[in-house]
Amino acid sequence: MFDLYCANQRDTCRFILGKEGTRPLFIVGLNPSTANRDKSDVTATKVARVAEAEGYDGFVMTNLYPLRSTNPDNLPERGDGRLIRRNLAEIMELAGQQSEPHFWAAWGADINKRPYLTKACLQLVEEVEKLGGTWRAFGPSSTTTSPSLLTKSVGLTEPSPKALLTKAGHPRHPSRLSYAWALQSFDMQAYLAQLGGD
Repeated sequence: MFDLYCANQRDTCRFILGKEGTRPLFIVGLNPSTANRDKSDVTATKVARVAEAEGYDGFVMTNLYPLRSTNPDNLPERGDGRLIRRNLAEIMELAGQQSEPHFWAAWGADINKRPYLTKACLQLVEEVEKLGGTWRAFGPSSTTTSPSLLTKSVGLTEPSPKALLTKAGHPRHPSRLSYAWALQSFDMQAYLAQLGGD
């Protein structure tokens, strides 16, 4: 089902999941759930559909922390630094093959559940900036007037910043998206400024 896949030996940690393409969309969630090389889940299904509708020919599902858990409350209180470093390395290895890669911030409000998730986010943003990558988020906007997300040239609608965020001020998780929404440019620096103030 997925031709891009990287996990640890026991498949308890997943670093990469996706479909190859010459211009893939990189999605950054919080942590992986149940999708594996041979089966999808709600999140993977939705991001694949959005990526295709937005004109990307592939997608790469990644996360801030690679440990599988269907409930973020079950993530360990302390993060494993070795896992975080490998996770970042796996993401950057693929992203480094692209010119100005596009990243979709999609981790939701649960980033606040563990301090190491915020730290991993800051590290990832720093590395993406070095590559010349840019950030997107998904949500309603004043210019979204129909269920169609199709922007063949990977064009973006005018952003409605508050609409891109949850009530707690974080980019929305894909499992809760509406297909009537759109992929929009995302001001990551403004987000990080408020994240630091939480």
